[in-house]
Amino acid sequence: MGLFDFIKDAGAKLLGIGEAKAATPVTAEALKKAVEDMGLKADGLNVAVDGDKVTVSGKATTPEEAEKIVLAVGNTVGVAKVDSQLTTAAAGAAAIMYTVKKGDTLWKIAETHYGKGKGDKYKEIVKANTPPVKNPDLIQPGWVLRIPPL
Repeated sequence: MGLFDFIKDAGAKLLGIGEAKAATPVTAEALKKAVEDMGLKADGLNVAVDGDKVTVSGKATTPEEAEKIVLAVGNTVGVAKVDSQLTTAAAGAAAIMYTVKKGDTLWKIAETHYGKGKGDKYKEIVKANTPPVKNPDLIQPGWVLRIPPL
């Protein structure tokens, strides 16, 4: 899939949303457990951490599942880059990756990507990001979201 950039201090803590400060370095075991706890799966999932860069590999069922794994890992405090070596069993259209900016709402993001008057399609964005997004009212600047094609 490639290399994805994230804002190192703008994610969720592994044990829940909190202040964007990494108390301890991110470990491969903790990231892998977080991915599994979200119900995301990839056969042979391997997670390797090198400083603030994480490499994930394995075989996901769909491109959507692979993208969600990348976001689950990348939207973690302390992670700045994710190198996705994930492969998929099925083909599908790739989503656009969007970094949330200050003042953004899901409605505004939907209108930007889907067109004026289509803000109600924000529900598609929520669905495409669940997990790891647990509460759509709490998106934060710096988070990276999947914007699926309609």
